[in-house]
Amino acid sequence: MAVRKDEVGRIDLRQVRAALPAAADRLLDDFERHLRLERGLSAHTVRAYVGDMISLLGFLHRDHGADDDREALAGLDVASLRAWLADQRGGGAGRTTLARRSASARTFTAWARRQGAIGADPGARLVSPRTHRTLPAVLRHDETGEVLRAAGAGAAELDPEALRDHAVLELLYATGVRVSELCSLDVDDVDFGSRVVRVFGKGGKERVVPFGVPAGHALRSWLDSGRPAMAARPGKGGSSALFLGVRGGRLDPRAVRRVVHDAVGSVPGAADIGPHGLRHTAATHLLEGGADLRSVQELLGHATLATTQLYTHVTVERLKAIHDRAHPRAR
Repeated sequence: MAVRKDEVGRIDLRQVRAALPAAADRLLDDFERHLRLERGLSAHTVRAYVGDMISLLGFLHRDHGADDDREALAGLDVASLRAWLADQRGGGAGRTTLARRSASARTFTAWARRQGAIGADPGARLVSPRTHRTLPAVLRHDETGEVLRAAGAGAAELDPEALRDHAVLELLYATGVRVSELCSLDVDDVDFGSRVVRVFGKGGKERVVPFGVPAGHALRSWLDSGRPAMAARPGKGGSSALFLGVRGGRLDPRAVRRVVHDAVGSVPGAADIGPHGLRHTAATHLLEGGADLRSVQELLGHATLATTQLYTHVTVERLKAIHDRAHPRAR
């Protein structure tokens, strides 16, 4: 059967899944529940992993079609996994995409082994392709200061949205939290006495992150003078969310991205960054200020130190650039 593609040449996964045997479809449903309920992964990650496994099972089913539960994963071994990834690469998938699909496959095969759907775990022998890790764009200290001063000047007018935007920017930079984590915060998650905020990160993991005095002042102004006015607007009232949208409901990540882009765009020469860029900026400035990697890892909620180590490359590159400009014998 020819597989339909969309307007940009991507495989129609719904059509692929519809052609799978019932046993494979049931496995996909069980795998999705495992990711969502047991692993606590985000909806975006669950969709990506399940889509990858639809692609894999569709690839396998072309050569090993079967309908009963024992044979639903017929032909699944390390050679077939490598052949599937090679097929993906031939279709134009980049290194980052291939790395994620390798991770999806390893997660799936480990789970299938525990469920008894396969006798051995072929994904344990699968090596991910190395990704090209690019240095993230960050703001300089002076640029960050300009962004926050401008936001503070707007908040001084006591407009509810300006108060909120100032608090959002200050908290993003102070804590380095992800935009999804910021939008998930409730009022009760903020402890002004200890100047910490309770954050629920990837996989539902909880961590406590400190914030400084400027962020504390911005949050207090927002809660005292901005949030009550926005909460009273017609719409989704009664929300426990720390940050509210224009209609009184929980602030959406897309709105936060607009806030950050608009604020950073007002500073001439500043890199075009969004909320994740402020996260990168906070991590880089912490390391430049003398913070150790383990502490930054804990603050950012990184699962592994390897992710945090990316920021050391950022600081080294910036030091090299300064050296090239300033040292008389740099060139």
